Amino acid sequence: MSVETISPVTTSPRKPQSSWASKLGLQLVAVVVAVAIWWLITSVLASPTSMLQDFAPQHAIPAIGALAAQGVLLPDIWTSLWRLLVGLVIAVVLGVVTGLAVGTWQSLETASRPVFQFLRMVSPLSWAPVAIGLFGIGDRPVFFLVAAAAVWPIVLNTAAGVRSIDQGFLLAARSLGATPAETLTSVVLPAIRPHVLTGLRLALGIGWVVLVPAEMLGVTSGLGYEILNSRDQLAYDKVMAVILVIGLLGSILDSLARRALGSHTP
Repeated sequence: MSVETISPVTTSPRKPQSSWASKLGLQLVAVVVAVAIWWLITSVLASPTSMLQDFAPQHAIPAIGALAAQGVLLPDIWTSLWRLLVGLVIAVVLGVVTGLAVGTWQSLETASRPVFQFLRMVSPLSWAPVAIGLFGIGDRPVFFLVAAAAVWPIVLNTAAGVRSIDQGFLLAARSLGATPAETLTSVVLPAIRPHVLTGLRLALGIGWVVLVPAEMLGVTSGLGYEILNSRDQLAYDKVMAVILVIGLLGSILDSLARRALGSHTP
């Protein structure tokens, strides 16, 4: 009697569905399609006498170089980034402190919920008259508006991080004689770091969106101001050029934040 043997089935390792090069190729195709649609709307479908012609890519893209040659683009970029940074720092300080308090004390969270919900639903730009009335014109109203927009993701994510901490870690720290300050620095802050970073990334995106219209209120520099200045000069190609710069910078900032978040989370 012969014995049949069944050889084990070997499976080759699965190849990744898409390589880095293919992903990049798809993204480039999407960019080309978007630019083609942009050109079609502004150059083909638009009337030859329409101002949409000035927004066409063949006019807007060279206008970026024209703004740089005039010496206004780079200073406006640095000014906007500085205002964003200051607003985010204010939002982080206020948001982390508030989130720690709300996440630690349930009674405070319950009491503050209707107030926070009301303030969170108010558009940050609606505070513009209040900001100008309080701080006058200049950088400080912009700082206020960016912070007012960016603080809520940090508050909510910080509070969620505090509530998700394993109580066993806190009990172990107390049993070892840790002071409240030591518990905060050794247990709480390391535990909530991923939540805070997630809130910071969301705050960065919201702050960048609010920054540009905030710079249209009583300041004489920044990317938002440059849009108004170009519009007043009827230089619509430069208006579109600044919009392109805003979108590109926002994408770069979000990508950097995503990389930082990925490298600091388990």
